[in-house]
Amino acid sequence: MQIRSFNAPSAPPGFHAQVCAVEGATRLAFVSGQVPATAEGAVPESLAEQSRLIWRNIEAQLAEVSMSLDNVVKVTTFLSNRKYAIENRAIRNEIMGAREPAVTVIICGLFDEKWLLEIEVVAAA
Repeated sequence: MQIRSFNAPSAPPGFHAQVCAVEGATRLAFVSGQVPATAEGAVPESLAEQSRLIWRNIEAQLAEVSMSLDNVVKVTTFLSNRKYAIENRAIRNEIMGAREPAVTVIICGLFDEKWLLEIEVVAAA
């Protein structure tokens, strides 16, 4: 399987891939929106702590289907406030490293007011 990221020259600049193409994949995994809560229900206060917890949860879910962050082709993040956008991007880029999935960020209200963000991913293998 090969994952390739593209950005059309005519598209506005972004901090992520505009298109992520997957060739030769035989499996897809759709990870439901992961929220910033531990198995015991504890929710960290800061965006950084919440984001890192969510990414650990995503990695755990992917491991259940024998995948990892290397397989992620699409990330959708729901932020409770646009003031978190830059910090969210920095943490996502740190965690994803050289990987360049397609990315969408939506500013919206979340189910629990303590949650500052929720993240869902699509992975291919």
